[in-house]
Parts: sequence; structure tokens; C-alpha cells
Amino acid sequence: MAEQDRPHPLRPLLKNWIWEHGRVGTRYLDCVDGVIKFDEGKKSHFAAEKYTYVPLGKDAEDDVSEEGPAIQEAGLARFLRAAQLGKPEEAGSVAEVQRAVQDCVELGVFSAYQWEAREAFARYAQEPMFDDEIRAAVVDDVRRRYAGMPEQLALYDYSVLYGLPAPLLISETPFIDWRVSASPALPFVSLPLGPYCLLVGAPSGRQSRVGPVVWKAAVAMGPLKDHNRRIAERARLWLVATTDDQLVAAQSRIVAAIAAIAARQEDGKG
Repeated sequence: MAEQDRPHPLRPLLKNWIWEHGRVGTRYLDCVDGVIKFDEGKKSHFAAEKYTYVPLGKDAEDDVSEEGPAIQEAGLARFLRAAQLGKPEEAGSVAEVQRAVQDCVELGVFSAYQWEAREAFARYAQEPMFDDEIRAAVVDDVRRRYAGMPEQLALYDYSVLYGLPAPLLISETPFIDWRVSASPALPFVSLPLGPYCLLVGAPSGRQSRVGPVVWKAAVAMGPLKDHNRRIAERARLWLVATTDDQLVAAQSRIVAAIAAIAARQEDGKG
């Protein structure tokens, strides 16, 4: 399959942000040029960045032929649609929902280390190293920070919050680890599943056995009320929303960041 035709790992989630009123497509802010755009159709063409997969299991071996986590696409699609519609009865069996949640978490962690991997590739490319040496160095960097996280998160208790009062944003790094990104730290991880539904994980205390997924109709975000702000702040490539108003609110920060980078580059030439 050609590189440009390969589905983006987050496309299953992005389908919940596709607008189908009059025009079918996705509203997004291009964080590279700061322009708000509309991507026609259902294929999320704007999400075209290359992904680097790093197996994070205890005994995992790096295999360049692996493109990402093994996802059960049909079950994941059913779960994501049920979450967006607020219909847990349509999400599948208990085991199928548990598997879909674990697939979401794996995709979330997969997306979380991509920016660091790209920066590491760029950094090591400046060194007198062969391609396979660069790849190995990047893998080591990613594992140093993320090794063990999948096993830890696999034992978390997960809740699907649906029917949220305000629409969520999503970016190329939608997984938020509130344990390290919030101040003071919060004992949560989260992943937006659709504009009106959110997956939240919290420590369970269990050493084995995955717990059942809880579905909750949510009238407020509670301690995760800053979710959209954190998603927008972490966006480096694209930011997706259901309305232009949400994107306009984030646009000024992105444009300012682009201008600052351009100014630094000009200073470097001088």
C-alpha cells in the first residue's frame, strides 16, 4: 500500500468529527501555517504525517515492518459510534468493549510519543549514523520514557463519559496523561472519543484482571474541564473541531508560535 494511502492511526476516532450537514468533511486548524481549513470527504486527508511504531512491552522486539498496534477495527468502530451516540447498549459485549478500550489506549500512547520520535529522528540525522542506527537510537529514547506504560494502563479502571455539554477538540496527540501534565497532578488519563464523549482512566489498585468499563452520562467535565485547552496547547500539526469558533479561539496562539519560530530562524541566518 502506498504511504499516502495508508489510513492514519487515529482515523477511527476522527470519523466522529466528520461533519455531514450540507458538506461532508472535517473542520481543522492547520498548525503548520495557522489557517483554518475544511477537509472534504471521510478520509481525513489532512492527517497525513508519518508514524513511527515502537513496541513497548517488556519483551518486545523492534520490527520495522510493524506499522502500529494490532487493532480490531470493526469492534473499535462499533464502540466509538456507540460512545458518540450515547448508546452503550450498541457498543458490543463486555469483552468487546474492554478490547476496544484497550485499543483506544494503545492508539493514544502510540500517538503520544510521535512528536518526540520525529524530533529524535531529526536530531540523530545530524550525526554520522546509518539509518538503522538512527532508528535504534530513536526507539531507545521512546522506550526510556514510555516503557511499562501499556502494562500499567491496562489495569486502570475506564469510564466512558458521553453526552458532554460542550464539544471536544482532537489533535494528533489527543492522549492526555493528567498525572504529569496537570499541576497539581490528577490521577487520570484521557482520550477524546468523539465531540461529545471522552474515555477516562484512573488507577484501580488491581494487579491482574481487567475491570468492566463504566458508562456515565456527563453533564460536566469536572476536574477535566481544561481538556480542550490542553489538547489545543499540545497540537503541533492539526487541530480538529466541530465549529470554526473553536478553531478561531486557538488560532491566535498557533499563529504567534509560527511567527516566533520564523523570527528565530531569521535571527539564525543573521
